Amino acid sequence: MTLPLSFLWPQYLWLLWVVPALVLVYVWLLRRKKKQVLRLASIDIVKQAMGSGLHWRRHVPPALFLLAMATALLAASRPTAVIALPSNHATVMLAIDVSLSMRATDIKPNRITAAQEAAKAFLKELPRNVKVGIVTFAGTASVAQPATLRREDLVAAIDKFQLQRGTAVGSGIVVALSELFPDHGLDVGEMTYGNGRRGKSIDEAPSAPRKEFVPVKPGSHTSAAIVLLTDGRRTTGVDPQEAAKLAADRGIRVYSIGLGTVDGEIPGFEGWSMYLKLDEPSLKAIANVTQASYFYAGDADALKTVYEQLGTRLQVDKQETELSALLAMAAAVLALAAAGLSLLWFNRIV
Repeated sequence: MTLPLSFLWPQYLWLLWVVPALVLVYVWLLRRKKKQVLRLASIDIVKQAMGSGLHWRRHVPPALFLLAMATALLAASRPTAVIALPSNHATVMLAIDVSLSMRATDIKPNRITAAQEAAKAFLKELPRNVKVGIVTFAGTASVAQPATLRREDLVAAIDKFQLQRGTAVGSGIVVALSELFPDHGLDVGEMTYGNGRRGKSIDEAPSAPRKEFVPVKPGSHTSAAIVLLTDGRRTTGVDPQEAAKLAADRGIRVYSIGLGTVDGEIPGFEGWSMYLKLDEPSLKAIANVTQASYFYAGDADALKTVYEQLGTRLQVDKQETELSALLAMAAAVLALAAAGLSLLWFNRIV
């Protein structure tokens, strides 16, 4: 839970002054009652009549009742807090880089094998009721496996990865979005930069009527997410930041994973460091604009750890939640406990 609490009706917080006022009244009544007690010949007779535990027991029910009242008054101000709740993610799209640089062996046995093994482990971390789809991207992006609950189909698709030239990071995001929103008319071809020429923007291209949508708050779509893994920087395809904006407008979080060498210096790839250099600023920007997170995985173990963390994150959502009902229930329980103990010990209600 993220503190401090916020309140939808903070004007009702002033009612809490009633609690200390009641405490003062209770103390005053105790002192008044003490003055009215008849004097007995022996204090020991009084102690024996009252019992050893009666002194503290008589304060418990009133204390519980006052606590119940304070909790109920707090509930009246409608407090809210950001808490972790079980997620209802229905679909997770894996967008995985299959460019030629993924054959580099700085991650053992090589990057693509480490990525495949980590992706398979990730599937085991997710609940069985979550659909998973796979998009691969190099010079172009394509759907390797439509979203499905069949883990064996996903594993088969992962085993069939084929490396190609180019790195179209943004195209991978757009194709994943097109799987999540098939009626939004998302077309990579209309958005692609080719040979220095900009294709038509998705918002500019005349096309068949598509479903209209109103942009939503980034990260607000809680039934889908995209996990993006790449080891390099975009060399072709859609601008990753434009693709990230499309995802953000649809409320989709894009969790980005940077794999491999940050500076691009890899044995056996002399002269290719510019293309192999990991574009961390771009990946961080993609995650930030979509209200997700960026992870760096420098080796196979780190990559597996990242996927484990993602599996855990995708099973819970942090949401701003009103706590009034919970506090009202707690107040009722405390009031019942006060009444029950008073009846049990003194045969009367507080």
